[in-house]
Amino acid sequence: MQGTVDGFSYGLVTPLVAYLMACLGGALGLRCTTRSMLVAQSWRPGWLALGSAAIGSGIWTMHFIAMMGFSVRQTPIHYDKPMTFASLAVAIVMVGVGIFIVGYRGAKGAALFTGGTLTGLGIASMHYLGMAGMRLNGKLEYNTFTVGASVVIAVVAAISALWAAGQVRGILWSVGASLVMGLAVTGMHYTGMAALTVHVHGAAATTDGVSAASLLAPMLIGPLAFLCLAGVVVLFDPMMVMGKPVLPPVEHKPGVPAGAVVPHPRRVQVRPGRELGHRRSRTPQNR
Repeated sequence: MQGTVDGFSYGLVTPLVAYLMACLGGALGLRCTTRSMLVAQSWRPGWLALGSAAIGSGIWTMHFIAMMGFSVRQTPIHYDKPMTFASLAVAIVMVGVGIFIVGYRGAKGAALFTGGTLTGLGIASMHYLGMAGMRLNGKLEYNTFTVGASVVIAVVAAISALWAAGQVRGILWSVGASLVMGLAVTGMHYTGMAALTVHVHGAAATTDGVSAASLLAPMLIGPLAFLCLAGVVVLFDPMMVMGKPVLPPVEHKPGVPAGAVVPHPRRVQVRPGRELGHRRSRTPQNR
């Protein structure tokens, strides 16, 4: 029997909150990626890791907030904890690989395409692995074409966002890119959900796992606390806000200013014979 699926049990509340979470994670991650391009090599891995964790946490939180509004009328839905939190790890690792490629190779050419593709595949993998953690009295089936469309949306969104991060511009540029990225990631989620069909088993059966309400507390406390911490780091870093490196002040010392060009007398090479003839020709005049 085909189940009656409802992805908007709470109306527009869950889609809007999910979109905001995707935008927040994307904004922090893109700013950290931009920041990594403005610092020394020793600081770059730390900023890229922070950006990877921010984007991964943002899209994971977006996914499960959106899933709070998902229900199947004929059966309750539970979630497997190990599979659910494994999807968070997959998101952070795969997004991190893509961001590190762009951070070290630059946001252009093959590096941008490779890094963006891996980041997009990480977003899609997180989504479908999280869906695999659902436990209900039924079977999940997906439409192959719609699933492919959702993966393409995720890859294109990731490439566009990483390209924007590589422009190293002001914070308004990154905010606009994060809004587009959040829209694309949320659109990818609901495109993937549109590909889902639930076939409910006729006989009632118990399902393993915990309810969505039980996962709400750690889902909000953990990743949201991290996103808030990353937001504080971004907020109090002037280079993150300006989007360009802050040049060190010029050191003024007494004497010749730094960088001043001191002219040197021009040396003219004169042949000895020519110089002697010149002196001889002027001798009668001097007398």
